[in-house]
Amino acid sequence: MNQTAHVVLVGYGEVGTKSSSVRAKMEARLRTNLQAVLDDRSLSGRVEREWSRLLVRDVADADAVAAACAEVPGVVWARPCVACDPVLDDIVAVCRGLASDHPDGAAFAVDADRVGDADQHAFTSSDLEREAGSAVVEATGAPVDLDDPDRTYRIECREETAYLSVRRFDGPGGLPLGTQGRAVSLVSGGIDSPVATWELMRRGCEIVPVYVDLGDYGGADHRARAIETVRTIARRAPNADMRVHVVPAGDAVERLMETVDDTRMLSLRRAMLAIAAEVATDEHAHSLVTGESLGQKSSQTGENLAVTEAAVDYPVHRPLLTRDKTDIVAAARDLGTYDDSTLPVGCERVAPSFPETNASLSAVEAAEPDDLFDLAVEAARERVVVSPDGE
Repeated sequence: MNQTAHVVLVGYGEVGTKSSSVRAKMEARLRTNLQAVLDDRSLSGRVEREWSRLLVRDVADADAVAAACAEVPGVVWARPCVACDPVLDDIVAVCRGLASDHPDGAAFAVDADRVGDADQHAFTSSDLEREAGSAVVEATGAPVDLDDPDRTYRIECREETAYLSVRRFDGPGGLPLGTQGRAVSLVSGGIDSPVATWELMRRGCEIVPVYVDLGDYGGADHRARAIETVRTIARRAPNADMRVHVVPAGDAVERLMETVDDTRMLSLRRAMLAIAAEVATDEHAHSLVTGESLGQKSSQTGENLAVTEAAVDYPVHRPLLTRDKTDIVAAARDLGTYDDSTLPVGCERVAPSFPETNASLSAVEAAEPDDLFDLAVEAARERVVVSPDGE
């Protein structure tokens, strides 16, 4: 049998549907992003392009590398593999070796894909499945279940190499980060905004995180939680600039508390968007991002969202708009930000006793202090930029 090697195969989805020129750029960006994650976590590996996949060679811990790759936007799956020559006997021998840790009583299937014609390989995909399956049965006595197996032995046989695996790490899919411009995301330290931020990143958009410090109505705990959620997300994109822009908006909040009642939360949201827009202009971002979900709060009714959005000229992306809270919580848990998002955010202390749920723009504007947006812009210009790692 010829020499084998441990590698990681990385599969992408939507990237493969693009035109050749766009696909090449996205593949190159994904390679860069994957290599950055491996380097940041001190995982050995060299990312290369291999047909319609990316391949990580020279790995010391294939499982750890695959798990890290599966956190990166644009990745659909990552598989730790054993690579060998595309010879039937060698492939079967490797498959038999992979069966050495087959769980007792677990049903299995073999899923083989041979690329190339008969001149390149003297066997078919069906031959691979039959011979490899027989080897697993001989080695383990395990039952076969093609419909719902407990373990699948995956074989990809290419012209020069065959790749065999039994584990798959599912990724977030989407597009490589850095291929869809920049957006400013309002992060509050709550459950929703980190998930919304991640959803834009998952679609390839670089993020400028902005935390609006509400002064006496916020607090150091809120700021720390918000920055910690950004730090958690930033681990998936160590080559991206995820520094947090902390904006001191206490004066604007005090003015609202003094002058506005039922529509106070709407005016606060409008001021926050104005702050985000000012940062977007400075940072050359094309849009704003919030964690708002339709009807989740009084300020997030359809009518009220229209009122808040009217404060800015930038597009406002709301990736969680139609998602239920239970889905958002589950996403936050998967992302790893939930535990740092359970402290009540400061803006709850600003909310009036009887908030308006069906506001008109004219009424909100009439109630707002004349200097509200001047205070918002001034606050944005006094912002402090901090690393989520505390450096």
